[in-house]
Amino acid sequence: MLQTLAGLLIALCAASAAAQGFPSKPIRIVIPFVAGGPSDTVGRAIGSKFQEFLGQPAVVENKPGANGSIAAEFVAKSDADGYTILVGSIGVFSINAALYSDLRYDPVRDFAPITLAVTNPNVLITKLDFAPRSVKELVEYAKKNPGKISYGSSGTGSSDHLTSELFKQMSGTFGVHIPYRGGAAVITDLLGGQIEASFQNLGNVVTNVKAGKIRALAVTGRTRAPQLPDVPTMAESGYPDLIVTSWQAAAAPAKTPRDIVARLNEASVKALRSPDVRERLTQIGFDVVAGTPEEFGKFMKDEVDRWTRVVKRGGIKPE
Repeated sequence: MLQTLAGLLIALCAASAAAQGFPSKPIRIVIPFVAGGPSDTVGRAIGSKFQEFLGQPAVVENKPGANGSIAAEFVAKSDADGYTILVGSIGVFSINAALYSDLRYDPVRDFAPITLAVTNPNVLITKLDFAPRSVKELVEYAKKNPGKISYGSSGTGSSDHLTSELFKQMSGTFGVHIPYRGGAAVITDLLGGQIEASFQNLGNVVTNVKAGKIRALAVTGRTRAPQLPDVPTMAESGYPDLIVTSWQAAAAPAKTPRDIVARLNEASVKALRSPDVRERLTQIGFDVVAGTPEEFGKFMKDEVDRWTRVVKRGGIKPE
């Protein structure tokens, strides 16, 4: 017993000493996707301030593949010393766990949450010459014309696909799913009239909506999007529980000492709330959250549970 207690005290003292000296070298931020995407943008924005707020620079490493699973597994198995963290998406931290039975990491079990960084609502959009002009009219049209609506997504299991599936489950009807390889291809075919509708990320569609090239019926945020103030929410349109955002967040390996997680949280929150960073992220459609590790931990678990229910009910299988 005494040996066990002594061992625990030694371990606690070592962890405390490590936290007090943290960081003493650059911090690696692993991004699970290619450069230029939302996770990359947010990760680099956070890392740009580490020198200022932690006294050490960030080194950003893009490690794409397997819907973000390669990077997530890599970070989950890295040393839990705070020098390797993951900045990833709703897919990496929740949807993958709902979709893949053979996933080699568990987002809730294998990560120490740092912060939910940003959120971004989806928008229900349609081609311009499509008859429905509201969510109510869309549902009525779908009921009268079963199987006539084709809706696109960025791919099976993507945030916009599962938002569509959730809408189908809530409304009892919608249309035929057409999976694409990314949102850009969806918008191209929507502009060309090959498909009728889609739920797409706000940042991907706001320019075309404002230009009058596609029609926005509703946004999936809790409130109306400042970029599209005349577009109602799904809650205003009769679906109060259809509140969905794409999001980006930061996490460390699960056994990272709390003091180090607290330092990483403090620096990340300060970075995200810095006027220049906040302005840059807001301009491209992000809502900055920058909360506590505990808030992100609960949010991540709730998201995993939610999308697991949607996937199981919809019988969705990865391609």
